[in-house]
Amino acid sequence: MNGKRAAGDGSENVLAEAFRHAPEPMALTSADGAVTHANLAFAELLGGADACGRPWHALLADADARRGAEAHARALAGEWGRRARLRLAVADRTAHTAEVELRPLPNPDPSGAVAVVLMHVLSPEETDLRAIGELRTDNSDSVMWSLDLDTRQLRELFGPTPLGALLGAGDHDLERLMQRVHPDDVARVRDALAASFGGRDYEQRFRVFDRLGDERSLHVRGRFVPGEPDRLVGIIDDVTEHVQLVRRLADRRRTEAEHGRLVTELSSKLVSATTVDKVMDLLSEEFLPIFGGYFAVALYVEGGVLRTSPSTRARGNADRIDGRRADDTDYPMGAVIQDRQPRFFESRAEVISRFPAAVDLMRHGDSKAQAWATVPIFGDSKVALGVWQMVWDRPHHASRDERALMLTFAGLAGQALERIKAQEAELELADAVQRRMLPRQVASFPDLDIATKYLPSRADWRICGDFYDVIELPDDKVGLLVGDVQGHGVEAAAAMGQIRVAFRAYATNQSDPGVVLGETNRLLTETGEIVFATCGYLVVDRAGGVMQAAWAGQPPVVLADADGYELWEPETGPPLGVLPDTEYTVTSRVLDPGTTLLLCSDGLVESTEVTMDAGLDRVGRALSEHCEDPHEAADVIAEMAPAGRGDDIALLITRMVRTETAT
Repeated sequence: MNGKRAAGDGSENVLAEAFRHAPEPMALTSADGAVTHANLAFAELLGGADACGRPWHALLADADARRGAEAHARALAGEWGRRARLRLAVADRTAHTAEVELRPLPNPDPSGAVAVVLMHVLSPEETDLRAIGELRTDNSDSVMWSLDLDTRQLRELFGPTPLGALLGAGDHDLERLMQRVHPDDVARVRDALAASFGGRDYEQRFRVFDRLGDERSLHVRGRFVPGEPDRLVGIIDDVTEHVQLVRRLADRRRTEAEHGRLVTELSSKLVSATTVDKVMDLLSEEFLPIFGGYFAVALYVEGGVLRTSPSTRARGNADRIDGRRADDTDYPMGAVIQDRQPRFFESRAEVISRFPAAVDLMRHGDSKAQAWATVPIFGDSKVALGVWQMVWDRPHHASRDERALMLTFAGLAGQALERIKAQEAELELADAVQRRMLPRQVASFPDLDIATKYLPSRADWRICGDFYDVIELPDDKVGLLVGDVQGHGVEAAAAMGQIRVAFRAYATNQSDPGVVLGETNRLLTETGEIVFATCGYLVVDRAGGVMQAAWAGQPPVVLADADGYELWEPETGPPLGVLPDTEYTVTSRVLDPGTTLLLCSDGLVESTEVTMDAGLDRVGRALSEHCEDPHEAADVIAEMAPAGRGDDIALLITRMVRTETAT
């Protein structure tokens, strides 16, 4: 190659020729790395150029020249035996990467050679793999990379790719690149890298911020390659789109699940709604999330005009629609009510082209409204009961599923309205029956101040069978009665009237309150009707104040004066109508002068939220405070209603008034 031959005996010539014709590129170098002797394969690798006098590591490309010089120094220091993969700066691109091994000479050559450099050029198969790798990463969302575990420098194996440039932006330092990892993923990535530095393969998915500041999701795989230096070699895939797709699908599933939950919940609310205004409010307020609407308004037909709930009138132009004739087909709502056909408009222009008269409504309505869906509220009859309109603040095409769902909800609302109207009719009838069954005016006595109150339930149309009565008895006695019939509605009110009439009939002919309760109980059990009633009956001797009580499951009597209150609990038996031939015990005590007593049904003092003890305590304190005026006490206690108004309430308060006898 360079014309120099080894001098000496014949064996030296043989060794020189063997060196010269060795198949692997070899060179002898001086302490500074300069080539002193090189074989033919080395010259061929350089395209026939003479390398003598030049540092062998100067033939390497880019940063590999520095790595080669460092490897040369370590070999002379005794650290040798490991190959380093380095790139040669040669013109021939078919094979320019080699694994280099350096060994110091045990006996330095007189010419100055102190080390031998052996290069193993990568095979064509390895070159083919490189070409395939370049094709794999060219214009793709992948990077093939190598991490030097000594220097912690990261480089692309086949030159910068678009993704590599976006991620690295020319920066190859591992620590600086780690600064771009999402804070939530840093600890996990560092733990995996620490394991890889110990010789394990690497695989992680994590998020980074590219040089533009956008978040990207990467799938990074690497294999530990021992050598000089140890490396991790692998591939980076940008899986951002895949992750986003998975998130979108997950969000969609969550949205669908939430919509399903809302549909079930709101359908249940419609089915259980108890007032027309509640149905209108549900349609106007709580269905928006399902359809993504801007606002909604629901109106019902009453007396030939459209009406909405008070809370809805401030929405859009609902206040301008409320009170309009329901048969006015110049407007979308009137047209929908008349032919029961839904209308869907994707833009303002579409509405105006079909209903020119609606321009005035739109002008005075919400300027953000851009699309409308108007559906009839219908029940079992052929007449629309109302109309429901969903409004969007952008052009919107109502899908087939949205249209079907709106019609389903409108149908449920229509059924609710029909049910409510039937309940209203039952309420009016039950209320009328109940009030007719109660005494229009209780008996009055000069020595007794008596106040009564009946309060109907405010919950779920619950008309119950609570009742009271004051019965004038022989021998200056008076009967005080409070009871509660099981059940609600017209039947309970009618049963209450029957029981009160029967009770009064027995009481006027029998002074023993236990017998009166027993006879009434026998009547109820013999009729065969399943009617139960709790009852408290108190007979007061007006002359001496002696009280006799027969009790069938009612709350205790409250006795109060200005100093406080106490509870009197007469011995009680089962409710009337439960057990035939029941005998009710009579309990007695004296009504002291200046003491006020209260009889009440359990609706006043007990509910699911209030215990009877707590309710009686509040009533007792109020009765003590207003004990001198039974009518005032009745008003205060009725207004207080400690247990709420979820049940009917009947109460009776009396106070004995001492009259002066003329002398």
